[in-house]
Amino acid sequence: MNSILLIVWAVLIVMFLALLVYRGQLSRYEDDQLFLNNDTVTPEQEMQQILIRRLQKIDPIVKIVGGAAGLATACAVGLYVWDAWQKLQS
Repeated sequence: MNSILLIVWAVLIVMFLALLVYRGQLSRYEDDQLFLNNDTVTPEQEMQQILIRRLQKIDPIVKIVGGAAGLATACAVGLYVWDAWQKLQS
């Protein structure tokens, strides 16, 4: 049981870190810009809108995987504390 939990925990942590790296790479060279043109759409504005859509797509996934990784971490720590407590009692 413990090995299965550790494998699940490791997979979730790796997925979470990979998503964080991907999100960081997407916005790495992005500056906070405000385009004040009237009605013309520039290529920079289009690229920024595409980037914003990508970041909005990945944000809920990052939150879900991060929450699952946190829950798996809490479960793993809880199991090991419970196991240590049981060994101290006997």
